[in-house]
Amino acid sequence: MTSPTENTAFDQTRLDKIHALKEKGISIFPPTFDRRNTVLDIKTKYAEITHDKSVESVSTAGRIYIVRNHGKTIFADLGDETGRIQLYIRKSDLGDEQFGLFNQFIERGDIIGVNGHVFRTKLGEITIWVDSFTLLCKAVCSLPEKFHGLTDVEKRYRQRYVDLIVNEESRQTFRNRSRIVSLIRRYLDDHGFLEFETPILQPVYGGANARPFTSYHNFLDQKLFLRIAPELYLKRLVVGGFEKVFEIARNFRNEAVDADHNPEFSMVEIYWAYRDFGDMMALTEDIVCSIIQEVHGKYELPYGEITLNFAKPWKKLSMEEAVKEIGGVDIFAHSVEELQKLAQQHRIEGWEKASSQREFLIAFFEGLVEGKLIQPTFIYDYPVENSPLAKRHRSKEGFTERFEFFINGMEVGNGFSELNDPVDQKERFEAQDEKRRLGDLEAQMIDYDFINALGYGMPPTGGVGIGIDRLVMLLTNNNSIKEVILFPSMKTLKAGEEEAAEEKTQPGT
Repeated sequence: MTSPTENTAFDQTRLDKIHALKEKGISIFPPTFDRRNTVLDIKTKYAEITHDKSVESVSTAGRIYIVRNHGKTIFADLGDETGRIQLYIRKSDLGDEQFGLFNQFIERGDIIGVNGHVFRTKLGEITIWVDSFTLLCKAVCSLPEKFHGLTDVEKRYRQRYVDLIVNEESRQTFRNRSRIVSLIRRYLDDHGFLEFETPILQPVYGGANARPFTSYHNFLDQKLFLRIAPELYLKRLVVGGFEKVFEIARNFRNEAVDADHNPEFSMVEIYWAYRDFGDMMALTEDIVCSIIQEVHGKYELPYGEITLNFAKPWKKLSMEEAVKEIGGVDIFAHSVEELQKLAQQHRIEGWEKASSQREFLIAFFEGLVEGKLIQPTFIYDYPVENSPLAKRHRSKEGFTERFEFFINGMEVGNGFSELNDPVDQKERFEAQDEKRRLGDLEAQMIDYDFINALGYGMPPTGGVGIGIDRLVMLLTNNNSIKEVILFPSMKTLKAGEEEAAEEKTQPGT
């Protein structure tokens, strides 16, 4: 994300102004400023202000966004995290020297502190009548041109700090993200779950089917992996006696980057002893609905050109039912040979790897159904072949008690009745390890320590993982995961590529 080149966006004219200010003995970067009021404080307190100046003075600080010079008066817009407010600056109030300093040296992007009184202009705008100002930080990089803004999507992701300065919509997205994460944590805390932190560097990766990032520890003299999921460590805690646990985890998967995937992502994983996958479906539905009520106050939310309805109960279909109803294929009414022909007709990717009806069920679900699950939908009863950590189904041979939930064609969560039979778990890991040996880079390793932990006894347990980034996408009406991750993974640009990208963002090009 950060360029290794020495290229900077410093503006020579601004650097010259800093040099001139220093020659005048003016402090360019003072250590503090006594800001008594935020912009929101001022606008709230003086919501009923008239054209007369307030008796009390105010003191605030922020970034300059617009400067409009009218000779002996200057209007400027100052913004902080809470909003923007207009400044009214008169030569007769500041005096020739201070007014000249503002006029010559203060420009868009600089951070200043002001003292003054509040009044309402003839146009009805709450404004600070400035008595004095202090330069707090002289910006040496110019902000994007005010009418065009930072509109190049890739540059917005690479320079998120600029995006946040100039795009209020982006700031609001990340305010909402912070609130959503806080609400998840609060819900689980209020319901008696304990939050724990588990290792990110792991000697054995597991908990999901994904290709890991590898590292090496010099002192321990061994290869380590960045975790792909916290699952196996959290279940060790359940073995140890903690019955309601969760972690808001940063995970790392060495996978493609697209609208739904970022190699570094956030999720919450939850485990609840003496519960099963049905209980975890209900918990998932309740967590998401409670967040939506807190953030939006309603269950119907716009998403692109559609409206998502999160009102309970969400639709529930077994994978077999979903493929039959939505995909139009009754898997178990066909032989493997017939399914091979159907898969070719429907252009199902990876059908050559399927050798049983259950494996074709997975392939047809991913190829014909997944992308059509627009409204919140639980899909349950997954084949054992792609569910190495889920308990075998209590009544359906060859299946597991597993569910995933989908919204707008995206998988947002995954849960099961957790497998707690150590012998069965060992056999499943061995089957995964064989796939890995044969070239499946996403198959799981054998974690013998986890198998040993199960050997000490884990109670019946339900678990679920919810993708925080994808959930935030849906609840903030964003169609790319890069819009909701502050600093998404991107290929580093070389010097020539940086210059070309810079030219691309200039107005009129």
